[in-house]
Amino acid sequence: MNKSLLCALLALPLLARADGLPDLGDASQQLISPQMEHQIGEQSMLQIRSSNSYMDDPELSDYLNQLGGRLVANSPEPGDSFVFFAINDNAINAFALPGGFVGVNAGLIELAQTESELASVLSHEIAHVTQHHYARMVAGTQYDSLAALATLAVAILAARNSPQSASAAIVGAQAGAVQHQLNFTRQNEQEADRIGLGILEKSGFDTRAMPEFFERMQKATQLMEGNTPSYLRTHPVTAERIAEVENRVEHIPYHLVPDSLEFQLMRARLTAYQMIPQEAITFFDAALGAKKFGNPVAHRYGLVLALLRNNQPQRAKQEFALLHKQAPLNATIETLGGKIMQLDKPDKEVIAYYRTALQNFPDHHALIYDYAEVLLQDRHYKEALKLLDDQVNRDGNDPKLYDLEARAYAALGRHQEEHHMLAYNYILHGDLRGAIEQLELAKQAGNDYYQLSTIETELKQYREIAAAYYSKKRQ
Repeated sequence: MNKSLLCALLALPLLARADGLPDLGDASQQLISPQMEHQIGEQSMLQIRSSNSYMDDPELSDYLNQLGGRLVANSPEPGDSFVFFAINDNAINAFALPGGFVGVNAGLIELAQTESELASVLSHEIAHVTQHHYARMVAGTQYDSLAALATLAVAILAARNSPQSASAAIVGAQAGAVQHQLNFTRQNEQEADRIGLGILEKSGFDTRAMPEFFERMQKATQLMEGNTPSYLRTHPVTAERIAEVENRVEHIPYHLVPDSLEFQLMRARLTAYQMIPQEAITFFDAALGAKKFGNPVAHRYGLVLALLRNNQPQRAKQEFALLHKQAPLNATIETLGGKIMQLDKPDKEVIAYYRTALQNFPDHHALIYDYAEVLLQDRHYKEALKLLDDQVNRDGNDPKLYDLEARAYAALGRHQEEHHMLAYNYILHGDLRGAIEQLELAKQAGNDYYQLSTIETELKQYREIAAAYYSKKRQ
């Protein structure tokens, strides 16, 4: 089992397994390690991936991780591993979990008028993680630190929706302490503002974006019938805080920072998928006709997506031809080009296109997934497995890769490997019972000694954890 899958497996029972947690003694005397924080974050991610709110969009995910990675590289802990992901929710919100997992709502991305504004929120969240604010929240309490941090993670997830659900999620003796700490303290927020501003400046973004975006979010509350945006509930933005950030910004030289094309493409992508297709077509047609706002390349990209959703392939191909001339060497647009080619080109031409595109953009996940799909459809199963194996070796924490591998093995009649890969996919979605069932099927489906040995070992681990997990859950 690879290291990332083992981390996910070990994270599974934490939130329900307070009795089995290590005895950390007085939390004020013994700090929670970064490894413990990461384990809690892994547990939370298992819940998020299995929920309907998780936005399984590789294009958007790649963009957020590229932007976030640029910011992390200029943070106090540049070597830390962070994961950035999108939440399919129009509420204005972003949140960080222990261990470097940062979620961003679609609504916040759409509200951000510039890339620097979006970067300002991410840098603030990164600062909360690098300063270990979650661990410091529970330090000094009389409760087991790791258990308190796990409970806090539940509360953070619940607070994405409403304070009421957050309160309901916090039960037991720790409830009062954790609920009190759910909103960051004034000192936490000031520190995250200060460090986040430094990250923003070092990363080459417009620092004025931070106070401007906070102020606009604050003003937006007056237009929401008294309902404060989720982000402001867990990160209270006061006039004093805004003034403090503005004062810091005044001492930083101003320079104009243009948005990246990727930022504009992702905003157009969200619009194209969240609006009714015909309404999105009308919107982008108007934007391209007026030529008064936004980025015309992004508008045409959104138009092509909307046309494909509205089953208008001919016009989609015409618009894409114009788009490709405007931005011929862009990974996101090249990926869209693959989908356009699949409309009427022979399989050989499509496969050749993807091979070339992947040579130019070897790390682009959407391109990798689409290429694997094309290879499977054209029965190039062994080539698909080679592609997917290479990717798993680079990132063993991607459930989509295991799902695609399972399909390839199934087509080849190699059912032992098929069920084994599905077990990994289930684990990464937090489905322990499903993973055990798949391993049992894998055990029955083949007689490869090496595979059986691995499956037996994993089954033993999974069953032991499941027994502890569900036993605690029944209490």
